This record gives sequence, structure tokens and C-alpha cells, in this order.
Amino acid sequence: MNIVICRAMIIVSMTIVFGGCKKDLPAAAGPESTSASSSSTTSGSPLLTMHAAAKPETIASSASIPPAPKPEAHAYVLMDAESGMIIAASNDNERVEPASLTKLMTSYIVFDALKIGKLKLSDIVTISEHAWKIGGAVTDGSTSFLPIGAQVPVETLIQGMIIQSGNDASIALAEHIAGNEDTFAQLMRVYAQRLNMHGSSFGNATGLPSPLGYSTAHDLALLAQALVRDFPQYYHYFSVKEFTFNNTTQHNRNGLLLRDPSVDGIKTGHTDAAGYCLISSAKRDGMRLISVVMNTPSFKAREDGSLALLNYGFSFYETKHLFAKDQILKTTVVRKGLEKSIAAVPAADITLTIPRGRAPDIKAEVSLPSLLIAPLDRTTSIGTLSLTLDGKLLSSYDVYPAHDVAQAGIIGRTIDSIRLLFTH
Repeated sequence: MNIVICRAMIIVSMTIVFGGCKKDLPAAAGPESTSASSSSTTSGSPLLTMHAAAKPETIASSASIPPAPKPEAHAYVLMDAESGMIIAASNDNERVEPASLTKLMTSYIVFDALKIGKLKLSDIVTISEHAWKIGGAVTDGSTSFLPIGAQVPVETLIQGMIIQSGNDASIALAEHIAGNEDTFAQLMRVYAQRLNMHGSSFGNATGLPSPLGYSTAHDLALLAQALVRDFPQYYHYFSVKEFTFNNTTQHNRNGLLLRDPSVDGIKTGHTDAAGYCLISSAKRDGMRLISVVMNTPSFKAREDGSLALLNYGFSFYETKHLFAKDQILKTTVVRKGLEKSIAAVPAADITLTIPRGRAPDIKAEVSLPSLLIAPLDRTTSIGTLSLTLDGKLLSSYDVYPAHDVAQAGIIGRTIDSIRLLFTH
């Protein structure tokens, strides 16, 4: 009995002496780096609240790759749709008038409403006088020739908006979702911020000239990327070459749909101030690229410029999956926890766009503390993964615990407190 009491007194004394060590000691020891294996090992549930660290906007250059073509455009950008990395750009963050490219944001909101069940393709929309007067047959803009008071299904309006670039169809959808076009424009501006389109604003659902209507080539590429990523079930509308409504057939103004079978979208735009604009997207051998050309002088210039950018990107670059979400990159020691070690994993799949043939030359380095102190939350970063090529940083990502690690009991914490005294 005396031995038991003595042991208990020792533990209590140690707890009193070392109980405050957790606050005084650093949460982790100094960083330690190692190369990460590219072998795939996945673990538990998805990391729903985590996000990979921001990537650089442009990819690594290579002496063996010629410079990108320069479209006859005021601003342009070529982006890989999956990685989001920029292959070529000029004036891509300068504010420009988006014209009917605005309808891509209208489309995004419509698709989102369909996705969450607020809207159905079969829902019937009544065409208002405002939609007819501002965007209908009485105007000189693009129209779907919707009569006042007509009862039109949502899917028909989507086709009119995307394929025919109908201003009346766009306004009708906006009014049906938000009550009126002004309120819908406010919603468009909210969505722009959510999509990190910080250089953009929208004044209406159509792209008709407005003091509140402007964007950038880079922002519009982000919007196109979001449409491809978030709504694959609706993306097919952008590849339809013609549409007939009320005995009137109109052709998609994106001529690249006829010129190149790999092109499957996305949208044209034109006003006197905006010039001829085009966002195009193509997929070849599993790689999808998005090109944006703004304020070109003609139909031909916007198509030739877009196609030149796409061909360049596919010829000289490739997109590679380097690490999988939850793939174990490295393990490190844990103190004061129910587990003695924890694996570090990426929050999402890691994909990079790089010069063709250079994937084997990419170096991966994981930087982690030599030890961590429990408790650990799997949504809190514990280190970084850096990817380099030819000694230049391509991108870096936060890495996270593979799972939560709870604190140990009082005895385990006390023992680790003693170990930490000698460790430091």
C-alpha cells in the first residue's frame, strides 16, 4: 500500500511540476525536410474543409520551348483547366468590357440553381415586357425572338442564352431566379467574389454596356474553369452548334466548334467597345485548356488567336497528377498524444502543368517539424510540400495530419513532458 501511495505522490508531484510544460514548450520542434515518394497510399475520409495552398499563376519556362503566339487581341490568357496554371498571358488582369461573355456568369448561377434544386429544366418561365424590350426582337442585339407573355421551359431558355446568345433568354432566366434583373446582377457580383474574380463586376445578365459591367481575361478564365469543374452535367450546352426556337434556327457564333473537333465551347461576345471576344475550351488526350481573347478586330482574329493559343499549349505542355488526396507523404513524431506518430497528407489531388517530358525531373520536398504536440486537428496545416524544377519553385502546398490525434491521459502527457525537457 505504501508503494502505491508513493507512486501516486510521485505522479502528482510530477504533474504539478511539469503540468505547465505544454504552454511553455513550443508546439513543434524545428523543421525537417525530406524527399517525398510518388507512390500512392490513401487513407480515411475526405478532407472537406481543407484547401491546397495557392499556386503560382504562371508555369515554369523552358529553353527548349518557343515563346507563345501573340493573338491580335488587347488581352489574352491560356490556362490549363485542371491545374489552373497559366501558360501564356498578356494584359490578363486589365479591366475590359466582357460583352456577352457575361452570360457565362448568368449560366453559372442558373446551373447552380439547378444543382441545388431551386430550379428545374422543365420549369416554365413567362417572358416579361422587360426581357422582350431590352433583349428581344425589337432590339439590334442577339436575341432568341421570345414573344411577350410566352411560356418557355427553362431548358429552352438555357439553350437560347448559350447557343444563340439571346439577351431576352438571359433576362428571362435572371428574372425567374431573382425577381428582377437588378437583383440578379447583385447576385452575380456575389458569385464573382466567391469565384475569386476580384477584378470583375456585373451590371446585368446579358453583357449589354453598363458602368458596373467589367472583367479581366484572367477572371473570365477562372469563370470558364469553374463551369467545366462544377457543372459537367450541363457543360454540353456550350458545344451545340445550332438551335431552333419558334421556327427560327440560329447557329452558335463560336466558329471553332466547326474548325476543330477538340473544341467543345465556350462563348463569344461582341460590342463596339468590347470588340470581338472569345472564350474557347478544348480537350485533347485528357488535357483541357481554356483560352480567352479580348477585344480583337474581327470574327476571324478571335478564332485564329484562340486556336493558335490552344495548339501551342497542347504541343508544348502537359498536365500531370503528382500526388493524390490523402496520400501519405511523410510521418513525424507526436508527443502527449494517444498516437506516437502521424502521417502528413495533401488536402487535395496535386496536379501541375509543365513542359512536356519534364515530369521525371520534378523534385518533391516535404518540410515537417521533427515532432508535434497533441492534440492535432486534421484541418490544421503541419507543414509544406514544395515542388521544384531545375531549382525553381513550381508550387507549394500545405500538408495536414492524416487524421485527428487526441491528447493522451495524464500519465502519458507527464511522461512526454519529461521527454520533451531532454529533447529541447
